[in-house]
Amino acid sequence: MTSRTVTLLDVARVAGVSKSTVSDALQGSGRVAEATRERVRAVAEELGYRPNSAARRLRRSSTGAIGLHLPQTATRLDYYMNLAFGAVARAQEEGLDVVLLAPAGVAGGESGRVASRVDGLLVIDPEVGDSAVPGLLDAGVPVVTGERYLGPAAAPSGAVICDNAASLTALLDHVTERGARHPAVLAPAGTSAWATALRATAASWGQEHGVAVALRTVPFAATPQEAEETTLALLRTDPAVDAVICAPDGAAPGVLRAAATAGRTVGTVSVRTAGGATSGRTIGGATSGRTAGSTTSGRTIGGTTSGHTAGSTTPGRTGEAGTHPRTPLLVASCVDGTATRSAEPPVTAVDLRPAAYGRACAELLCDILAGRTAFDTVRRHAWALETRASTTPPC
Repeated sequence: MTSRTVTLLDVARVAGVSKSTVSDALQGSGRVAEATRERVRAVAEELGYRPNSAARRLRRSSTGAIGLHLPQTATRLDYYMNLAFGAVARAQEEGLDVVLLAPAGVAGGESGRVASRVDGLLVIDPEVGDSAVPGLLDAGVPVVTGERYLGPAAAPSGAVICDNAASLTALLDHVTERGARHPAVLAPAGTSAWATALRATAASWGQEHGVAVALRTVPFAATPQEAEETTLALLRTDPAVDAVICAPDGAAPGVLRAAATAGRTVGTVSVRTAGGATSGRTIGGATSGRTAGSTTSGRTIGGTTSGHTAGSTTPGRTGEAGTHPRTPLLVASCVDGTATRSAEPPVTAVDLRPAAYGRACAELLCDILAGRTAFDTVRRHAWALETRASTTPPC
């Protein structure tokens, strides 16, 4: 008997109880003795019973809570903590509590119990290798994912996604405009949509622009020390590298330490146009420019750029032929946070606005639960490019 054919009646027959008792036991409702409830759940798990999602949504009463599932690395990263606080704040506005799901608590067929305690689920950055995700997506309650799930499983009720390819493209364009000719990307390992998009974009951007992008894979939640070791090895084997874009949250300070160890000055590579002409860039249709003899720092939000100009000239490179082996190094990060803002020098980074992202995920789930939004809704979340001293010449 497969999970597709098992019904409530099948479970009731094996457990020796009525169909209504099985329903109450699995939903955590009704007056069912705890021993009976446990026996019913055990039988349902043994038979491979999976509830009909649509039917359960129609008949189950509200629990007043939603569940939040984060990657196992979440406790090490500021990004996910800020995201969680944003989700909690939005859920509370709807009168809902948020239950943080421990990874071990939803693995091994426990998703049915989880679903009985919440009205819906938020599953953030789901990885194909996370054994809990398929069960959560098929738990019988509405599920919103933060980013898409690339593995085989039931489709979520909705998703909130970022254009991660565009954010890395913006960083690569930015360091190229600042004079880099041989950029490197420390891309995250793993099977999340974010990690997959960054690795693919690093390769495709290099092919499109005819630039050799040095791609190195580091752990999804690489520490500064791991980033430092990878960068040092990279600079020793490929000294022509003049820009390093580090993907993992909080790891960029390790790149700065590696640059110092290698004797590479950070943030002084620049390019200026001859004769005082203005150079500019376009991201998503909005252009920002700078004039020779000045530097521009700015913020690009979802493809819209604002900036300010500081009036001073800066040293530039005269060309690859005259490049010294210890070429200055540009450093940037795919994730902004305390580590990038407080580094010395501060690091240019993509602000993924995690608190706002958490709010957006919770808001979509709340809208689905309240019937304000249709199932299968996909919403987009805007990022912002923060340019800082690690990629800009000193004033």
